[in-house]
Amino acid sequence: MLAARRCAPKQEKALNLVTLLSLPTVECEPGQFCGPSIEEFFPAPILFEGTPFELNRVLLIRLVAVLAVVLILWLGTRNWKLVPTRGQAAMEFVIGFVRQGIIIETLGEKAGRRFMVLLMTIFFLTLGLNLTGTIPGLQIASTGLIGQAIVMAVIAYVTFIYAGIKEHRFKFFKNALWLPGVPIFIKPVIALLEFLSTFIIRPVTLTLRLTMNMVAGHMLLTLVFLATNFFFVTVLFTQGNALGLLGIGTFAFGLAFVVLEIFVAGLQAYVFTILTAIYIQMALADEH
Repeated sequence: MLAARRCAPKQEKALNLVTLLSLPTVECEPGQFCGPSIEEFFPAPILFEGTPFELNRVLLIRLVAVLAVVLILWLGTRNWKLVPTRGQAAMEFVIGFVRQGIIIETLGEKAGRRFMVLLMTIFFLTLGLNLTGTIPGLQIASTGLIGQAIVMAVIAYVTFIYAGIKEHRFKFFKNALWLPGVPIFIKPVIALLEFLSTFIIRPVTLTLRLTMNMVAGHMLLTLVFLATNFFFVTVLFTQGNALGLLGIGTFAFGLAFVVLEIFVAGLQAYVFTILTAIYIQMALADEH
C-alpha cells in the first residue's frame, strides 16, 4: 500500500502520456508493475497552497469542466436558426431529451417549468464532470470525490423537501410517513421504514451511486493503460520479452473501457437527474 502511494504521482503522469499514445516508462521499482491507487483522487496542491483557496489537480479539472459546460451551452444556444445546422440540431436533441424525456415526462408541464433550471443544471454539470475521466490529459472525474456528490445530493434532498412543504405544508410529512390503507397496528413500523427510505437512504444512495461508479471507472482505466505501458516499455522494449505483446490486448481493452466509461458518464447524469425529478414528483403528489 505504501509503495502504491509513493508511485501515485508518477502513475498519473504515466497514465496521461499512455493515453496520448507516447507510452513512457512508469517509474516504479525496476521490473515491477505499479498499480493504480485511490490516492490519485487526492493529489498535492498546485495553487494557493495553505490558503482557503487551495487548488489541486482535481479541483482545477473541476473548474475547467464547469467553464467548458457553460461555454458549450452558451455557444450552442446563442444563435439558433429556423433551419438548424448540425451543431444546433445536436444541441436541440440533447436539450430536448433532458427537457422532455426527463423533466416534463416525470413532473408534467407546470411543475417541470418550476424545476427546469435546477434539473438542467444537475444533468449537464454531472455529465461534464463525469466526462473528464475519459479526456486525455485530464483522466479523472471529480465526481469520484464524495464531497462533490454529497453537495449535489443535498441540493436534490433540500429541493424535494421544499417542494413537498410548499405544496402540502407540513401535511407533506404525514403523507410521506403515515400511509393510508395500512393496518393501524403496523403503521408505526411502516412510518419508521418510510422515514429511513425517504429522508435518509435517498441522499445516501444518490451520493454513493455516483461516487462509486466514477471511482471504479477511473481505477479500471488507470489499470489497463498502466498495464499497457508496463508490457510495452518494461517487458517488450527493456527486457526484450515477447510477453510484452500482451500490451496490445490491454490497450484494446483500454479503448473499449473508454467507450464504456463515456456511456456510464451519461448514464449516471441521467440517473441522478431523473431520480431527483422522481423525488420531487413524489413530494408534490397527494399521497406517497
